[in-house]
Amino acid sequence: MPTLKTGYKTVLLPFIFLFILFGFEEVNENQNDLAISLAANAIAVSNIETPHIDYVGMSVDQYHEDLTETIWYDDFSTNRIYMDSRGAIDTIVNFGAKGGSVNVGFKKGDVFGNGDRKVAFGDFPGNGPVLKQGQFFDEIYWRLYVKHEHGWEGSPAKMSRATSIVSDTWQQAMIAHVWNGGGPVLTLDPARGVYNQSDSIITTKYNDFDNLVWLGNSPTAKFTLTATEESGYWVLVESRVKLNTPGKNDGINQLWIDGRLEVERKNLNLRGTYRKHGINAVFLESYWNKGSLKDQGRWYDNFVVSTVPIGPVVCPRNPTLVKTPYYGPGNLKNWEVELASDVNGTEKVFVSTYLGTSKKIIVSTEKGYFLGALKGKSELASGNIYFARVRQQSSNGLWSAWSRWHQGFRVE
Repeated sequence: MPTLKTGYKTVLLPFIFLFILFGFEEVNENQNDLAISLAANAIAVSNIETPHIDYVGMSVDQYHEDLTETIWYDDFSTNRIYMDSRGAIDTIVNFGAKGGSVNVGFKKGDVFGNGDRKVAFGDFPGNGPVLKQGQFFDEIYWRLYVKHEHGWEGSPAKMSRATSIVSDTWQQAMIAHVWNGGGPVLTLDPARGVYNQSDSIITTKYNDFDNLVWLGNSPTAKFTLTATEESGYWVLVESRVKLNTPGKNDGINQLWIDGRLEVERKNLNLRGTYRKHGINAVFLESYWNKGSLKDQGRWYDNFVVSTVPIGPVVCPRNPTLVKTPYYGPGNLKNWEVELASDVNGTEKVFVSTYLGTSKKIIVSTEKGYFLGALKGKSELASGNIYFARVRQQSSNGLWSAWSRWHQGFRVE
């Protein structure tokens, strides 16, 4: 039967189902009562918030910490030295019960959020610290986890960017922006600061928007990252930019959210034939052009910059999954979670029992069973990435919808 929603469709669908089953003339009073009951249940179900996995307990050692390809890693457990930073570490809100996070929330009406971070590397020409100084980078990935306070409203303009700074006055050869795409979605908005296929820098300062050549900001992502219904849990956002071969239009800019490729820009001319500087900075930002609608929290965590794909955090083979809090109606009665080895959930590997009112689960045979490729096993497979989906039951007996497959994690 189709998924039921509130409104006239909720009321009509049960009747249509019964008409097909019994015929128009045989829908008697009892069947009408049943249809009305189904409609009422559908409305009630829609009022039970779909839960999510807030975070997964991380392993002590994260594999990218020791990779030579890693340029920068910060779990915000300490105040690390950036080229520039603003805002305090939040030791209460964090991903994976490890370290802290950087508070990038807003006060009502504020344009600038509570914090940001700027990391420089390679051939950055300004003041330090400069990581891997003197190296040339023409391709990088950068990852962060972002969480919006439950009940979040509105869409901040800026999240992050990678750029090539080419002078002490901060002229830019290119920028790969991760920005708001209109409404609750992100987009990529790459720009070039070089004249056509030449090595002539045409920007005169930082953010010289009048002179930058904008390379396209659509289509946007589909996932509604800043929608209220997606607030209250950590979401992985990973980006990639690869400079074009000098003289060719083969640059690439990509964006993944929760393991899904959401935005891709190909065949880009990002630097013309300019070779003196590569990509040499990544900025985490909190900026809202029109100001925040209210006081509300936002956090970044587990920030990585690398020359190779990064992916999700690393967790034990029997990981701990923590569910988002229950907000009604009534009280939490039960919840359940499933794991799959693909982002679409076609290859399920674990199904939990009913988990009652607990806030978390350790994935094991004590709390469920393994199936598919892991049938008969007692732990997840080392090196694999898994995704979760979850639903919850109210004390009135009704269940929420299942969440989408999300919160991917890699097993140590």
